[in-house]
Order: sequence, then C-alpha cells, then structure tokens
Amino acid sequence: MTHNVSVEVTDGFHLVIDALKHNDIDTIFGLVGIPITDLARLAQAEGMRFIGFRHEQNAGNAAAIAGYMTKKPGICLTVSAPGFLNGLTALANATTNCFPMILISGSSEREIVDLQQGDYEEMDQLNIARPHAKAAFRVLKAEDIGVGIARAIRAAVSGRPGGVYLDLPAQLLAQTIEAGHAKRSLIKVVDAAPRQLPAPDSVERALALLKEAKKPLILLGKGAAYAQADADIRAFVERTGIPYLPMSMAKGLLPDTHAQSASAARSFVLAEADVVVLVGARLNWLLAHGKGKTWGKPKQFVQIDIAPTEIDSNVAIAAPLIGDIGSCVGALLAGLDSAGIDKPDAEWLGAIAQKKEQNTAKMAALLDKNPDPMNFHSALRAIRDVLKEYPDINLVNEGANTLDFARSIIDQYQPRKRFDSGTWGIMGIGMGFAIGAAVTSGKPVVAVEGDSAFGFSGMELETICRYQLPVTTIVFNNNGVYRGTDVNPTGGADVAPTVFVKNARYDKMIEAFGGIGYHATTPEELTRALAEAIAAGKPALINAVIDETAGTESGRLTNLNPQSAAKK
Repeated sequence: MTHNVSVEVTDGFHLVIDALKHNDIDTIFGLVGIPITDLARLAQAEGMRFIGFRHEQNAGNAAAIAGYMTKKPGICLTVSAPGFLNGLTALANATTNCFPMILISGSSEREIVDLQQGDYEEMDQLNIARPHAKAAFRVLKAEDIGVGIARAIRAAVSGRPGGVYLDLPAQLLAQTIEAGHAKRSLIKVVDAAPRQLPAPDSVERALALLKEAKKPLILLGKGAAYAQADADIRAFVERTGIPYLPMSMAKGLLPDTHAQSASAARSFVLAEADVVVLVGARLNWLLAHGKGKTWGKPKQFVQIDIAPTEIDSNVAIAAPLIGDIGSCVGALLAGLDSAGIDKPDAEWLGAIAQKKEQNTAKMAALLDKNPDPMNFHSALRAIRDVLKEYPDINLVNEGANTLDFARSIIDQYQPRKRFDSGTWGIMGIGMGFAIGAAVTSGKPVVAVEGDSAFGFSGMELETICRYQLPVTTIVFNNNGVYRGTDVNPTGGADVAPTVFVKNARYDKMIEAFGGIGYHATTPEELTRALAEAIAAGKPALINAVIDETAGTESGRLTNLNPQSAAKK
C-alpha cells in the first residue's frame, strides 16, 4: 500500500526574492513585462519595494545611484532584449563610474537562442552584456539562484565596484524545487567588500614623497566619497594642511566653504603643484589625463586606488598606494607624525589664497549681475542662495552649460549629496538619479537640468508623481541644445539641429500628472518657486526661462568638439 506524502515546493520566482532579501536588499527599480511581471508583483507582496519606471535606462540609473549611496548593489529588473538593451546603457555607465548595481533581465531559453530559432525578443544577452559589465552570470537551475545572486553581489561591490549582469531565462523562474532544499541553497554574502590594507613600504614611500613636497595638493575623487571614510579623509586634509580639490561628486566631503579648498584656484593649483595625492580619483579625461597645459610644471603623484591596474594608466605614478581608501588614508594618518611632515610652505598657501581671492571676486561680479532675461549665473545664484538653507538636500545636475556652471557656483556641505554625469559624461541620468536618491535617502531632491538633458528622461515625471517623491526639477530653458539661436543655413522649413520648440512650458508637463508647476523668468521668481517647492515636499517642476543666447557650444568641452577645435 502506498501513501502520498505532500512535499512543500517553491519556485524560481520566490527564490530570487528570497535570495535578495536574505542579503538585506529591499528595493528593486525596474519596468515590468514578459517574463518578469510576476516577479515584480511577488517582490511587492513579499515586502520589497518595487519602483516602476517608464524607461529601463532610468530605472538602471536609479539603481546605480542607490548603490553609490549605500555601498550595496542597486537592483534593476528588466524584460528581455529591448528592455535589457535599454538597461545596458545604465549598466555600462555604472561600470565606468564604479557604481555597484545588478541588472537582472529575463531572457529566452538557451536552446532557442543558440539555434537562433526566432523566439519572442530573442537575444544572446549574456554575451552582449559582458563587455559592458564588471561580471556577467546566467542561472539555469533553480537550485543555483542563491549562488547566482551571491556571486553578483560580491562582484558588484568587491574591489573596484561596478555593474553586474544576471541573466534569468523565463523557464528558470517557473522551475519548482523542494522548499527545504531551496532554503538551504540560499547564500548570505559575508564580508562582500573586504578591507584591503596597503603594504607598509608603499605607505612609507608616499609619506616620504609628501615630506619633500614644496607645493602639495590633495585631489579627491568620487571614489573617496563612495568609501564613506569621511572622518579620516577630513583629518588627513586638516592635519597636513594641504590644499585640496574635490572632483564634482566629491564635493561636500569637506564643505566647499572650507579654508583649504582650492576650487576657486583650480587651474592654478593643478599647474603649479609639485606633488599631487590622488584619493579615489583617476587621471582620465576629466583631469586632462594628467598631461598637457592643464598640469603645467612636472609633478609627482601619490595615487590611492584599490585597483593596481589603474596605476601608470596615463602618467608615471611615483608612489602607488593600493588598497581600500579607508585603510590607505588611515595608514597615512597613522604615519604623519613619525614621518615628520610639516604644513605646506606659507608662500604656496599665500599664492593660492591670492588666486582664490581674485577668481572669487570675478565670479561674484558675474553672479551680482541681473540681466533680463536670466542667464546661467543669475539663475544659479538664486538656486545657490536657497540651497544654503538645506545642506542635506540631494542635488542632481546635468547638462552642458547647466552642469559646468552649477558645479562651480552651488556649494555642497555634506558628502554624497551631489550626483551628476560623472566619469562617462553622459546625458540622461537626471530623473533616474533623482528618483534613486529620493527613494534611497528619504530626503528631498533638487534636479538642476539643462532642457536638452531633461529630454532624455523627462517622462519619469509621471513616476515621481506616482510615488509622490519630494523631487523638484528645475529646467533651464533656453530653447535648445547649448542655446536656441542657431538657424537652418538653407533657409528651409526645418529648424536648426540644436533648436527646440520656442518658449516651451515644461511646467505644464508635471501638472498633467498632478504635480506642481512653476514658470520663472526672474531670479526672484525662481527663488520663491524653489523655496516653496522644497517646503511643500511634493513633486514639482520649475520652468526657468534663460536667455536663449546664453550658453556656449559643448559647454566647457570645446576641445572635444572636432569642428570647434578645427577653428582654433
């Protein structure tokens, strides 16, 4: 006689959610569709937060900035093929910027893809993702979901962080497995990003170089902000007395008003320094690759980086310091006294102070003007003055001129509060970063956007309104890319390639979704609108009308524009 014994089972859908929750991941950013709609529904039913977007690239950007803020991988969930490709730009951007995120996409079955049999949204996603990700994995068996999630988490956050792709074929999600076996298959990732201590001799070498420096400079990159070693970094700067420059997303590690900040003398200190300490910063295009007129006199570098392959990537590094930033800066701090490092020469500090005073006076004169219509300076002055009252607010910033001017005008007072186009320099991060920052921090966000940059992700205003996020978007509207004054040289009916609809009312867009719209044509109107919007804590958009002649071609990247460069 046989007896039917009931065995409790679970499936791939539940296991993916269980594996994420097992590793303290509680939020997914994404866009539903075949075959992952039920996965999103289940995640919400199981107590996770699912933030649904209108475009996968923006969901991926939200996940990436969440990873940057928390040091845990942000999760982006997409459908197969087109959805995956939409998310791929955000994945590549995360990898380039060293933001930990995991792009999880549904996919077609291997046997169909490999024989190219024409499945619905068929694509070999794993191999497409590999060149653009730090790592890429595919899970084929439900019992391996725990391993796949664990490997993705560890790959995303260990060493130099980055984007990871995880491929989940549709059949995997429906696979069933005995519940007890499923529970045992889950992996809790332990010490996902272990400390990597610098070698003692490398610390001694760096300190010896600093001791001999006559004109030292510390350069803080966004890696320094990501490290969350804020107290030690500040102590290192202040105990050495060395002037420092923050890259844009490192602003706020020390307040921009700090006496040792050399931001107002950036060109001068880069050209004149003799020893430069790079803390979580790479000598990439943002720093002219460490070469040329920008860097002026010959200099020696101390470079703190977790990736030894980054050393000597552009110029010779005299004192590489390999390890995690917290450990490396801590080791330098511990050795300062025994190394006998004195404060920099008064002549060096005095020259910097003089240059700062001159440049600050020039900027103040520009900011004090009140042209009609507004230009970038007068509008950003109004924003700066309001944001002084909200030092913990999150600031998202993108555009060409809008980005260039804002990062030098708007001060930051706390770390990891400024989010912009970063290393890759791409447009379109605006609304994704704004949503990710609002959801992750629970704090208000102000997104300062060029009208062109806003266009890449503007439909996410609906997402902001749907979730009632405290995001205020300011669109600098000058009727076009760079400016709105170009004309069609043929005299034809089509407008010039850089020109948008004249006098567009972006504020009406958010009103269509139930948000608050403002139309500002003067600094005073902009001040009132921004203060009111932040205080309300509701979705808002300010259409800030800028002189359409304001702005320069390519912003400050004229040297990267072939035509402009050819005219020189």
